[in-house]
Amino acid sequence: MRSDARANRDRILAAAEEVFGELGATGSTEDVARRAGVGVATVFRHFPTKRDLLGATVVRHFEHLTSYARAAGSEPEAGAAFRALLSTMTERGAGKIVMLGLLIDAGGFTEGALRASAALRTEVDASLRRAQGAGAIRTDVTVDDVYLLIRGLSLAAAHPSIEPSATGPALRVVLDGLAAGAAAPRPAPDATAT
Repeated sequence: MRSDARANRDRILAAAEEVFGELGATGSTEDVARRAGVGVATVFRHFPTKRDLLGATVVRHFEHLTSYARAAGSEPEAGAAFRALLSTMTERGAGKIVMLGLLIDAGGFTEGALRASAALRTEVDASLRRAQGAGAIRTDVTVDDVYLLIRGLSLAAAHPSIEPSATGPALRVVLDGLAAGAAAPRPAPDATAT
């Protein structure tokens, strides 16, 4: 791919992430083209269908987070790197939730999106294990727990009634709960005991 075509493709994908993250299903290819500063024909030349555009946008989103996670893996403070990764994923999560819903509505996950998602999960798990090995994060936490927490915060942030400023304090509560030394959950009381 020529460098100008690659630059156009990158601008289109960045614009698509913004447009669909902000406008959801009402976002159009024309909105993406306008925001990217290209013609609609250029968008269609790169992405013949909306599903192609959404799939590539989701892949780009996951790949950026995976690169971030890999770079954070070389940081000397594993706990701080893990907390920064969770913060970044949560901050960008609301837009991702919207894009994933649109992609499912447009025909389901693409193979590229599934591969990119799996690669990110592998890096998140590695970051979690490094932080646990450094004694910064509770050892009973799994990558499934982490994803559930990120998804919950992201869904909340995507809801129109939630102020964007509410996510920060909620994330701090989650990070405090993940910290090594935080109280492990107690089993629920047995309702049948007397």
